[in-house]
Amino acid sequence: MDIAIIKYGAGNVRSVVNALKRLGAEPVLTDDKDMIAGADRVVFPGQGEASCAMRYLREKNLDTLIPSLRQPVLGICIGQQLMCRHSEEGETDCLGIFDVDVRRFQPLCHEDKVPVMGWNEIHDTKTPLFGGLDGVGHYVYFIHSYYVPLCKETIAVADYIHPYSAAIHKDNFFATQFHPEKSGSVGERILKNFLNLSDK
Repeated sequence: MDIAIIKYGAGNVRSVVNALKRLGAEPVLTDDKDMIAGADRVVFPGQGEASCAMRYLREKNLDTLIPSLRQPVLGICIGQQLMCRHSEEGETDCLGIFDVDVRRFQPLCHEDKVPVMGWNEIHDTKTPLFGGLDGVGHYVYFIHSYYVPLCKETIAVADYIHPYSAAIHKDNFFATQFHPEKSGSVGERILKNFLNLSDK
């Protein structure tokens, strides 16, 4: 199976490469359009700033390629946010795969720290991405200042200040706000489920 990890100057990509290698995969980190288009699976991970990330994607014409992909695609952290319509971070127009806008957390009291950093529980999980993770008590690792509101494409919910989309899904596009590559056995199961998704 050919797995392309989209290269666009984001941080934290190496940990995704290593997590996939632990599952027996040999992913390729690339910004080559042909390699991405021809891969069996595409992962769009990273940490970074939305406007800088979108600038790189536009320079490489990946902003038009990514929404056109037909194989399973997994966005992680800012990858999820860039799949949305618009981000408050830098007032950035994004890829528009998901018709929802990314918002910044607004603390309601002194205890509300932004960025959100650490382990949090996810619930109301749906789709085969979370296969084998039925029930409650599944904790995953987050680090982010912006979030995707609840929407019709929400397939997992987390709560911080208010409920928000921990994961979203539309057609062949899946995305998580949390980092499965840093989320222990739960994250490993999610990555394995992604690799095993049906292409249909």
